[in-house]
Amino acid sequence: MTRIETNFSRRALLKAGGALVISVGAPVTFDLAHADEAGGAAAMSATVKPALTPDQLSSYIAVAADGTVAAYFGKMDMGHGIAVAIGQMVAEELDVPFRSVKVVMGDTATSVNQGGASGSTGIQEGGKQLRAAAAEARRVLVEMAVDRLGLPADQLQVADGVVSAKENAAKKVSYGELIGGRYFNVQLAWNGKIGNPLYAPGKAKPKDPKDYRVVGQPIKREDVAPRVFAQFDFITDIKVPGMVHGRMIRPKVAGAVPVNVDESSIEDIPGAKVVWNQGFLGVVADKEWDAIKASRQLKVEWSDAKPPFPAQAAIYDYIRNTPPRKKEAGGKTVGDVEAAFKNAARVIEAEYEWPFQSHASMGPACAVVDVKDDQVTIWTGSQKPHYTRDGVAALLGVPVDKVHAMWVPGPGSYGRNDAGDAAMDAALLSKSVGKPVRLQYMRDQATGWDPKGPASIHRARAALDASGKVIAYEFMSKGLPRVDVNSNESKPYDTLAGQLIGVPLKSGDGFAVPQESYGFENKYTYWETVPPLLDRGSPLRTSHLRDPVGPQIHFASESFMDEVAAALNMDSVAFRLQYVRDPRDIAVIKAAAEKAGWQTRPSPRKNLTGTKVSGRGFAYVQRGLTRVAIVAEVDVDRLSGKIWARKFTVAHDCGQIINPDGLRHAIEGNVVQGISRTLWEEVKFDNKNVTSIDCLTYPILDTTETPETIETVLIDHPEIEPSGAGEPATRPVAAAIANAVFDATGVRIRRVPFSPDNVKSALS
Repeated sequence: MTRIETNFSRRALLKAGGALVISVGAPVTFDLAHADEAGGAAAMSATVKPALTPDQLSSYIAVAADGTVAAYFGKMDMGHGIAVAIGQMVAEELDVPFRSVKVVMGDTATSVNQGGASGSTGIQEGGKQLRAAAAEARRVLVEMAVDRLGLPADQLQVADGVVSAKENAAKKVSYGELIGGRYFNVQLAWNGKIGNPLYAPGKAKPKDPKDYRVVGQPIKREDVAPRVFAQFDFITDIKVPGMVHGRMIRPKVAGAVPVNVDESSIEDIPGAKVVWNQGFLGVVADKEWDAIKASRQLKVEWSDAKPPFPAQAAIYDYIRNTPPRKKEAGGKTVGDVEAAFKNAARVIEAEYEWPFQSHASMGPACAVVDVKDDQVTIWTGSQKPHYTRDGVAALLGVPVDKVHAMWVPGPGSYGRNDAGDAAMDAALLSKSVGKPVRLQYMRDQATGWDPKGPASIHRARAALDASGKVIAYEFMSKGLPRVDVNSNESKPYDTLAGQLIGVPLKSGDGFAVPQESYGFENKYTYWETVPPLLDRGSPLRTSHLRDPVGPQIHFASESFMDEVAAALNMDSVAFRLQYVRDPRDIAVIKAAAEKAGWQTRPSPRKNLTGTKVSGRGFAYVQRGLTRVAIVAEVDVDRLSGKIWARKFTVAHDCGQIINPDGLRHAIEGNVVQGISRTLWEEVKFDNKNVTSIDCLTYPILDTTETPETIETVLIDHPEIEPSGAGEPATRPVAAAIANAVFDATGVRIRRVPFSPDNVKSALS
């Protein structure tokens, strides 16, 4: 185990460059030439590329004549610079320079479906698969060199893509000479599961970590500067010949559908056309501004839909009082919880509330779709382009192999945002007008109609014996399902377009319980879900938002642990260490506390007077096999209700670290977004529709409110496979802030967001 301690300060960043940029990796075109070669290598290579299937080595790795390597990655980059880490893993296993590896990602024509980019699985699963493929490719290339050089494999060595004799370095052959321009013709094992195709890839075994030279190095990204200087194309920049522009029209009352459309009302707009299919209504025009004018000018009579939603203030009562559609235990039930509560000397209990939240991406989603008789082409910002392909094929009723989807970086992607819906809408428009359609949502549609993170409540209770020992713990999550629509757009019923044209519905259920290792002798955790507020075409459809339901669950569970510690007059770190059982969990807790200079004492602090007060809070979580502990230090202005989350100290253990530079930036991004969701973000709605539809009505954290310092302790376990870092550090942020506010003020806030008005109300 290795600890890497880093420090990020806003001041240092601004002095160095003056810009904080969130960016994503770019797809790279990589064309391979074809050539013939005789000899033993012929059995391992082909001049015609084998089928693009998960059981073919050529689906993952190719070597050009100049020795450069293409790594075909069936995921995409949501902004973490994951292409660098994937390139490092491939370069390491192939023994080639990092600079010679080009990662080609998110294109259904060049890569197999590796499950899309979600769940922090980019490196955890996708990287694992590319690593295994690269190791197998190296084995095959060495076998080719055996045939070429006439030496057994154990007498050969590889460096910088050149295989040479150990005893005579002049006797050598490069990868480019061995296979350059041809394809691997090697069968791999496959377990038949999308997202984990390389279950048993081949005969090769990846390297021992002690032999790493590239993995573990802090290689920086090269795609940031082109973005800053506008030298980079985003999805909004895609243009194709004959393209027209589209806009969607949504009802003012959710659930209403058009009953009459007066197409004559837009006759004066050049090229304007209406596309109307049941509840689906859009317009196209030759010019974008004309499409916008048409969408505003078109006269539509809507059905008399009843207001579908309860008053926003009643949402938590709706969740409490509605019978659950599904209930499921989470984790392992230990002991007899009910009996322990009956015999308890003291019971502590609390309830916490979390609102609907929007993706609120930097810009509205955009997609370009060209539907022709024999081929459909899609340019999409979706983080799951292979599933976009599948969804468009199903929506249009065409074979999947006739649909080509290409990922192009968009304005942000934190789960199931509006990008998938944009592609589906564009596909229907394109099919109707017979031209390629570029569809971009307006801001109010992007923020108002994207799938939302679900609202929820969480109840926790602890039973204590006479000595103050926790003898039982029960935790319940209840909310709208996190998969009312699924986390990808592969099924029409999970898209607005599909729902609006009347496809049969299939709403999913799912929530979760805390992930931790508290060793209470009696323990029961479970979740319940309630039906959606509106079943079809809803602006409050719920789905995955970054670390799906993780922040709200652990806001509740880790706030509650702090409450129990405070009730016992115990230091909150000491309380956790008394009950946490997993050694890696204990290590991150201690590492965060040590790095932050944690002083042992109970909360709240003794002196609670003053207009401006400060406090510190602690939280720890697991996410899958990753562990994170956070210390938050906050300042609270009692008069304004404003909270400044001033400093964070994060200890992070995600197993093996591929690129510490990328990991550190991923953690910082998690923390900043976690702060925003804690302090500001809440979807507002009335009984007719969502009313928080732009940056003013749905505020997010601005640059002046970001932390002064984020310090990280990276705990490296080379012996443990990487377990993901794209989301885990988001998970404990809300609880750490809540616990710090309690430490500063003595007031426990149990409802997010901690906006100034909500904080003033709580403090009063």
